[in-house]
Amino acid sequence: MQRFEGSDTYVATDDLKLAVNAALILQRPLLIKGEPGTGKTMLAEEVARALGMPLLAWHIKSTTKAQQGLYEYDAVSRLRDSQLGDARVQDIQNYIVKGVLWQAFEAERQTVLLIDEIDKADIEFPNDLLRELDRMEFFVYETRQTVQARHRPLVVITSNNEKELPDAFLRRCFFHYIKFPDKETMQAIVDVHFPKLRKDLLQSALAVFFGTRDLPGLKKKPSTSELLDWLKLLVAEQIPADALRSKDEKLVVPPLAGALLKNEQDMHLFERLVFMARQNR
Repeated sequence: MQRFEGSDTYVATDDLKLAVNAALILQRPLLIKGEPGTGKTMLAEEVARALGMPLLAWHIKSTTKAQQGLYEYDAVSRLRDSQLGDARVQDIQNYIVKGVLWQAFEAERQTVLLIDEIDKADIEFPNDLLRELDRMEFFVYETRQTVQARHRPLVVITSNNEKELPDAFLRRCFFHYIKFPDKETMQAIVDVHFPKLRKDLLQSALAVFFGTRDLPGLKKKPSTSELLDWLKLLVAEQIPADALRSKDEKLVVPPLAGALLKNEQDMHLFERLVFMARQNR
């Protein structure tokens, strides 16, 4: 059996690698939770790349229904074609649109199936997929056929914890929570994306980033992806490391702070704390 050992473009902790391999052994969906921007979606992409499997992605919206992942019957097109006298109307299969699960089930080899941000959908959405994910088959009523998986896909399900998932669904998953990276892990992540980044700039940027995350009262803490965006801007604008901190190591509003702080409440809070720090000098 294949095992996931990480990749050269994705820093996976030991417990995350164990979680992926446990899902492979148990043949259960891997449910990944964590703060937005911690690499949940990217994990599925990297697992597929590392194991040499095709990736099929189903990005969930608030309006997504479970049936869409199986198939949809395009009755409107069939009615229109019948009015035009199209011979295609005689075969109903011409109007069956295969969903992502169907594509994964009929694939010639094992795939990685990403169900991204499942908590965006209606609360009944996970329960509506229980049978299909358990038995790896479903019935197509229009054509009276049963679609069975040739190879059980590795199902990776991500959630941002916007709403609780049903217990019956959780029982069928192997769960892993991606903890927010510590400074050492974050430095390894940055090294992957910016291998030539100046050490002094990296150290100053990480100090500002983690200092910002530690501020009490922030509505939205900056994430890993926002740190990477910020570093990209700092490099592009040739911002020196000493511009990120005052000489006496007091807190300052960093340049291009809009890459880290994404709402006016947090920006005002940050500016107020900087003002108070200056007053206390």
